[in-house]
Amino acid sequence: MVGGSNESRRETRGTAPSIPPGPFRSSEIPMSPSNPPRRSRKRAAPEKPPAPPRPFVAHHLAPPHEILSEEESGKILETLGTPSERLPKILVSDPGLRTDPKYDDARSSGEKLVGRLVRVRRPSATAGEAIAYRLIVPSVGGD
Repeated sequence: MVGGSNESRRETRGTAPSIPPGPFRSSEIPMSPSNPPRRSRKRAAPEKPPAPPRPFVAHHLAPPHEILSEEESGKILETLGTPSERLPKILVSDPGLRTDPKYDDARSSGEKLVGRLVRVRRPSATAGEAIAYRLIVPSVGGD
């Protein structure tokens, strides 16, 4: 014997060695059941009409957003003395924009919102009211 094998030399090549059935290899029990177990059949639930969309309600901590017109946006940029690319961005699909009642009307009419400014008014302990401006940019989906 070469290679330290404990197996006796096979006289005939090409035949499978006889392997005794182990604890999980019983020749009496097939690997897959011939008759699958019966499952209880559930009755089809009656189809419900789709629920109407819920109206948007802004959270009490969400500051009000105000979409500015193109003329107002230009005046604000002149006042700030900065190009629009330097302002913080906000996606056109941001839910904060829905706090402005004009937003849904503008979206449904197909009005161009990308490139316009949004005024965000937040309460401030020191200033009374902090105003921030953001530039509307298109969302990933191409809105």
